[in-house]
Amino acid sequence: MNWHLQDAKNNFSKVVQLARTRGPQTVTLRGERTVVVLSVEDYDQLAGKKKSLVEYLLTGPGWDDEFHKEITTRPDTMIRDVDL
Repeated sequence: MNWHLQDAKNNFSKVVQLARTRGPQTVTLRGERTVVVLSVEDYDQLAGKKKSLVEYLLTGPGWDDEFHKEITTRPDTMIRDVDL
């Protein structure tokens, strides 16, 4: 449903209730759509759950066998021979 800004301000509780029961409510300013009032369920569905940095890194591409072997066969110490 479309609401003029002044009507939305005067009936804010009704706008919120309708957003919860009937879906998004659009508010217009000078005849142009300006904002949408959403229920939290609608917002969560649109926004989606964001992954934490750790979750993001752990869901990256898998390691191929050669890379996995290189990582698991490294010595535990940080000292390495370097040719100069």
